[in-house]
Amino acid sequence: MEQKNLKLTKNLRHELHMHPELSNEEVWTKQHLMDFLKTYTQLEIVDRGRWFYAVYRAGKDKKNIAFRADFDALPIEETIDVPHASKFTGVSHKCGHDGHSACLAGFALEIDQKGADKNIFFLFQHAEETGDGAVQCVSFIKENRIEEIFAYHNMSGMALNAVHVIDGTAHCASKGMTIHMEGTPAHASQPEDGVNPAFAMAKIIEAIPKFTSPKKNNGMVLCTVVQVEIGERAFGVAASKGNLLLTIRALYEEELEKLQKNLEDFSLALSTQYGLKTSFSYNDTFPETVNHQESSDKIRKACQNKGLQVVEMKEAFRASEDFGYYLKETRGAICFIGNGKDYPHIHTVQYDFRDEIIKTAVELFKGLAEL
Repeated sequence: MEQKNLKLTKNLRHELHMHPELSNEEVWTKQHLMDFLKTYTQLEIVDRGRWFYAVYRAGKDKKNIAFRADFDALPIEETIDVPHASKFTGVSHKCGHDGHSACLAGFALEIDQKGADKNIFFLFQHAEETGDGAVQCVSFIKENRIEEIFAYHNMSGMALNAVHVIDGTAHCASKGMTIHMEGTPAHASQPEDGVNPAFAMAKIIEAIPKFTSPKKNNGMVLCTVVQVEIGERAFGVAASKGNLLLTIRALYEEELEKLQKNLEDFSLALSTQYGLKTSFSYNDTFPETVNHQESSDKIRKACQNKGLQVVEMKEAFRASEDFGYYLKETRGAICFIGNGKDYPHIHTVQYDFRDEIIKTAVELFKGLAEL
């Protein structure tokens, strides 16, 4: 990577870090990235509202490949003392999406200056943290006849600058599930006159280990209780309605769907037993992210060509990633670049994207573009 481009990329990363924006609110971030590319490249820019992409065109008869970066931040207070600290209270880039987007922009600088023998699309995506960014962007694949797409995520607990690769499932599928139950109120001294959902909700929670048991599933299945909200803070009134918030997660989407159905069926059966009205709602839905082996092999080959260390992952990440939506539409893969085994983990207050991996990410992407 050219030193002038590395310097521009680092400066861009720091500027993005200082101006974090939450999912679906990334107005400044998107515009700043577009302005950067308009200033320093001759690439075609396509504005799609909340997201955009840039294009290097090698010719109509050339392959179309894409690289994706996310750019939303998290609702976490910035507490570390760095010159580029967040300027916004309660919001910061604690997942490193500022670094992902800066790296993709740095890669765009290199391609714009040095050229390529493929049509290369640089996709800058919003709202990865909530899982709905890729849903809104996925039409990009068919519209541009993208034949392959790549991405990376920085990851702590891994050797610094090592590229970690896995075939098949790289990230689990997950979704947020809310079970709403409603009965009828009664005086606290005469609870038999009402219908209290607390007992049904307790039985749902008690049944979770049965539904997630490894003996009944082929892959990992998890159900995490996020919040239990029943009744009001009124000691004279028995609870009559409540919400049970769960995060359900599985290595395979079909087993996530099975877990969801089991929870729904069990809840409805309890509703009949106790005389409750029950409804379900879902949010933060993420697909399974399944790497195509051909694409994972290209990551391995690119690392070999660029002298980058490759580490074979033994299992998928439990955390979800909306990049999986793209991999349902075309070939591709996501990999992980290590921040260091003892470096603060993402989504913690001590974390800041590590600028030392910028060059690794850009060289990896360049290597993929050259294959």
